[in-house]
Order: sequence, then C-alpha cells, then structure tokens
Amino acid sequence: MDFLEANEIPIVIAVFAVAIVAFLLLSKKPKDPENFREFKLVKRTQLSHNVAKFRFALPKPTSVLGLPIGQHISCRGKDSQGEEVIKPYTPTTLDSDVGYFELVIKMYPQGRMSHHFREMKEGDYMAVKGPKGRFKYRPGDVRAFGMIAGGSGITPMFQVARAILEDESDKTKLDLIYANITVDDILLKEEIDTLATKYASRFKVYYVLNQPPEGWTGGVGFVTKEMIAEHFPAPAFDIKILRCGPPPMNKAMAAHLEALNYGPEHLFQF
Repeated sequence: MDFLEANEIPIVIAVFAVAIVAFLLLSKKPKDPENFREFKLVKRTQLSHNVAKFRFALPKPTSVLGLPIGQHISCRGKDSQGEEVIKPYTPTTLDSDVGYFELVIKMYPQGRMSHHFREMKEGDYMAVKGPKGRFKYRPGDVRAFGMIAGGSGITPMFQVARAILEDESDKTKLDLIYANITVDDILLKEEIDTLATKYASRFKVYYVLNQPPEGWTGGVGFVTKEMIAEHFPAPAFDIKILRCGPPPMNKAMAAHLEALNYGPEHLFQF
C-alpha cells in the first residue's frame, strides 16, 4: 500500500498539470493570428436581397473575440468552383458582446467569398483567423475622426465608432460620410442612426446616394470635395481621416483630401 501511494503522487501531479494547461488554453481569447479556427454559425438574418447578418458562437458564453479596435479577421471558404478563397472582414461586434461575434455581409453575384456566405446555413462552420490590420487606436489619440465609407466599407467605421462612443471616458468626436447607390444599399442604417441619436453631440452622419428616392434630404451623386469640407473638421495635428470603400472611390477621396490640405499624417485607409 505504501508503494502504491508513493507512486500515485507523481501521477496526481501530472494530471493536475495537464488540467492547468488545458484551463489556460481554453481560457485564452479565441483569436489566433496564425491559424484558422472553426466557429459555428448560430443565426443568419437576411437584411435585404443581398445582405445578411451572420452570428457565430464563440467557445463559451463568456468568451470574447479579443479583436483590437479597427482590425479585421480573415475568413476562409470555397467559391462556386470549389476552390479555396480567403477574404478579410471586420466584425460589427465588440468585446462587450460576449459569447459571439457578427459579420454583416453584402453578397455580390460574382463574388467568390460571397458564394460561400450565400450557401451558409445555421449549424455550418466558418474557418477564421486574426486579428489583422495596421490600425492602432488609444482614447485621446486624436480630437476627432472624419470617416468616409462606401458600401460595405462601413463595417470597420461602425466598429470604430461603436468602440469610441460606448466608452464613457473617450471624448473623441466622429463625422461620417457614407455613400451608396440606393437607400436600400445602406448597411447598418438603423444601428448607425441609433448611435447618431444617442451620441448626438459626438457623432454626425451624412448619407450620400447616387440614386436617391423622392424627397431625399441627404447628399446626391458622388462624395465631393465640398461635402468633405462642409462636414469634416479642418486639417490639424489632432485630426485623422479614415476611409474605406471600392478602389475607385478610395482613389477619388485621396485626391479630394489632398486638395483640402490633409497631409499623409492625417490619413488612414482600411
């Protein structure tokens, strides 16, 4: 009996050590910048004919994604030919949303990753890795952000805006110009309008439509230099302009911003 008890001690220690390692691994945030991990789609909400919100469960109800503000994740899927495709997306959720993360996806007819999302059903799994991105932010870094977004380029802007506005200690002001073709193309409009109402002294939104409906009071056509000058703070050392949209729009906005004397130190493109 003495022999058995003596030899049980290292076994118990080994089991305890394994348990500790397992606990540490499981308690880590589920982000992984180098390796893909699988997350289950638990809810799919169709927002329009080509836009849906996808909610993925994290490992535990108390888990957070651990994604820094303004950074994105890479999603892996298969296109219509069965070939692997990887594309970056910015979740619209923050670490205050525990147990899950959400992606708002606009699915284009010829989009390779769009095909994968179009085919996804609740219960399916998505391979994800991250975080990725060059954007770094700390409260107080700037006095104000000007944001120019086009189409699905709103997702990093929305994430940054939520993080700043919901932080009571952060006094940074935000001005958003958001361009789309029609009113039905405006992603997250209800959520954006809610933020603009709740934080009216710190967050202003100006919508621009290429094909506006009758009675539209926002901007019409493309985002112009005059619109930027009217709605954004003037260039200063504590001002930063963020932009995210289709390549032609990003190029046009870069020219407008340069003409308005915003220097490279003022600019960031997602």
